[in-house]
This record gives sequence, C-alpha cells and structure tokens, in this order.
Amino acid sequence: MALALTNISGLPDAHVQGWAASASGGDRLALVFDLPRYWQKTPATDRLVAVYEKQPNAALHFIVCEASSLADNDLNGTATLSELAGQLGCEIFGSDLALALQPVHIPKPWGEEIWYTGMEDRGVALAGHADRAVPLPWALSALPSALCGHRERDLMLLKILAPRPEEVYGDLYFELHEEKREVYVVTSVDPKAWPDGVGAIRFGFDPVRRCEYANDADFRAAFRQAVVNYEAVRREIDGLLDERVGDSIAARESALSSLPQTLTERERELRAEMNAFTALLPLRSGDVVKVPTHTPHALQHGVRTIEFQTPVYERLIVAFAQKVLTQSHWDTEAAVAKMQLDTPEQPPSECLRDSGGVRVERIVDFADFEVQRYIVQPGSAFELPGPEQYGVFIGIQGQLPIGPCGLGPEQALLLPNSHPALKVEYQPEAGVGEALIFLAGYPAEKSG
Repeated sequence: MALALTNISGLPDAHVQGWAASASGGDRLALVFDLPRYWQKTPATDRLVAVYEKQPNAALHFIVCEASSLADNDLNGTATLSELAGQLGCEIFGSDLALALQPVHIPKPWGEEIWYTGMEDRGVALAGHADRAVPLPWALSALPSALCGHRERDLMLLKILAPRPEEVYGDLYFELHEEKREVYVVTSVDPKAWPDGVGAIRFGFDPVRRCEYANDADFRAAFRQAVVNYEAVRREIDGLLDERVGDSIAARESALSSLPQTLTERERELRAEMNAFTALLPLRSGDVVKVPTHTPHALQHGVRTIEFQTPVYERLIVAFAQKVLTQSHWDTEAAVAKMQLDTPEQPPSECLRDSGGVRVERIVDFADFEVQRYIVQPGSAFELPGPEQYGVFIGIQGQLPIGPCGLGPEQALLLPNSHPALKVEYQPEAGVGEALIFLAGYPAEKSG
C-alpha cells in the first residue's frame, strides 16, 4: 500500500505538530507543500514533499525533497523512514538530530567567502551530507518550530573569509555596517603573506593622525578628500581595464603591467595617503575581533577567519583597491558622515568555565547573538546543553563527537532547540594530543 500524500496550503509546521500530538511511534505522515523562495529577489516557488515519522521517544524525523522526484517512486506505506530515505536518496533530519551544514563557495575579488548558513540570490547553503544534501531552507521549512524556533528566515550568518595571500589583491573592502554586527575568529595567518605569523585588519582610524586636525569635522573632511582623490585614479584604472579585458579578475591583474607607469604609481601614492588615516590591528591565529556597527574595517590579505554575523545584507563601502563588482558606486559620503572615529576596544572574552581540562569562553555577546569558544584537553569531559532556539557550531581543531560523522575543522552543523543535552568525552585518535576547539553561536531572543 502506498503512503498517502496530503496536499496542504501554507507551510507544514502547524499541520505536523497537530498530527504528532496524537500519533504513535512509527506512524508516518506525507505532506506536499509550496515553499516561496524568500531568499531570492525574484519570486519563485519550490513544490516539496516531506515525509515525517514519529519516533518512540516522541521526536520527529523527516525527509524532504522535490515533489517531482516522486514521479517514478512509490511511497511504500510499510517502509520505514530509513528505507524511504534510501529509496529516494534523501537525508534524514530530525528534532533530536544535529543538522549538517554543507557550505557554498562565493568568489570575491579578494578571495572567497564560504557560507554555511547563507541563503540569498548569490548562493544557498545546503543541509545534509554529500549528495543527500538539500537546500537549507527546504529542511528548515519542514519543521521550523523544532529545528530553529521559527527563526528560519533570520538565521545568524556563519561563514569563512578566505582572502588571497597577495597584498592589495587579498585585502577586503574598507566598509562599515549600520545594522550588522560581526565577530571574526582568526584560524590561520598565511606565512607567505606574513612570515612572522602576525597579520592584520584595517580597523578604525589612527589616533595620532586624528590629533593633527583641529577637530573631528576637519579630520572627516580630510579623510573624505583623500578617498575622493583615490577613487578618481581608481576609476581611471578600472575604466582602462574594462575596455581591455572586462571583469575577469585574473585578466585585470595581468593587464595592470600594460598601464602607464605614471598612472599606477599615482594609484599607489594616493592609496598610501588614504590608508595613512586608518589603523591596523595586528592579528594572530586564535585572535578574536569584535566589529560593532559604524566601525570601518577591512580584513587584510592572507588572514583566514571564521565569521559570525547578524543576518542582514547591508554595508557602506568607504573604499576598495580593486573594482567593486557588486555595485557601481562607493558609499563614501554616507559612510564618512556616519562612521565612528573612536576605535572600539576589544574587551577580553568572558570565561564561563575553566576546570577539568575544559575552558569555555563567551567571546562576544552582541544584542542579537553570542558566540562561545570551547577548548577541551584530551581525556576531558563536558556537557553541551541543548539550545533554547538553535545553535550553530563550527570546528576549528580536533573532532567533536556529535552527529553521525562528528564535527571536524571547518565543518559546521545546526543543533535544534529540541536536541537533548549532549555528554561529551573528548578522546582524540591515538598519538594525537591536540586540544578540541570549536565555536558555538546562539541567537538572542527575537524582539517583538
């Protein structure tokens, strides 16, 4: 007998919760629903089917896939969810299961961003393992109350910033944010770029240079003029490159040597004059940088970081030493008027626990999310609490024994709010004495 498919209007969460209240362990429910692509600017809809199974412990497990994929498959009513998942090539998600996050790589002029929870026109992260993974919003939409406390449309953003090692070419935009808060955790500093292991982020302004002006208004005006001067030569160079090679990054770099030497020398001089207003904050592997709103910043070449940030896309580009490919203008006027001139302090992390070989630090506590860092010595044990809404985890070193495959370096997962507390005893492989290090991000309660 085939498992009956029920077409529903709207999203399935309320329907599933109502069914689960009276269902018994092993019971299954199959729903067909339409999911609007809220992460895209152009309206579109995915028609999906989700099959749920209530577990003996009352947890809900499910699979989700395109409805069209069922055209050649019969949902056998006697098959277990595991058997159906194998038949359809689907990942099993659940209210008590860690959800693996598969990243999408987004090319940038300065390198690449690696998104673990990003969902927008430029790319969508995936949920699940290998070829069983599906777009992250599909999985979240099937059971948002139990997976993420109905925060599926505003998940905190987790990404890796991977700048190229070359100076200038690997330097990020000098930009500020009005709403978005960010925290960077440095995971490596490329020795080709920084032989002494000390990289940098351009962060705020040079207090000595600021003191050279009678007041802050004069400082802002002088900095603005330096940016305007640099933008003029930048656009002259970019215009010539546009005519010769278009937007290919590699071709643009190669063509630079064919430009007039006087032009490229003027670019270097004006860039140095502009940068002289700003400050560089030294960075080593393991360092944490908290970036509040209105603080201009630009991670420098060869400094690889994990970033947690507020789930909004907004920025004001002050300046950039390459062509900006995502917009036709800089936002210098607005940014200079709104930028914070006082460089924010970097307060030390708050120690939540330091005993039994386990150190837990709250490395940032912003209004909309917090991030904790765990450092666990071999042979040590700890309890990882279940999150109130959801938790986003990423490994830095060692292997956290969670989920079917564990969590290794630069691997990430989402822990549902209904996931039970996890008792962990860290035992690395024989002969490996390194500490386990991972980050855990938690959202604040949603206002309103």
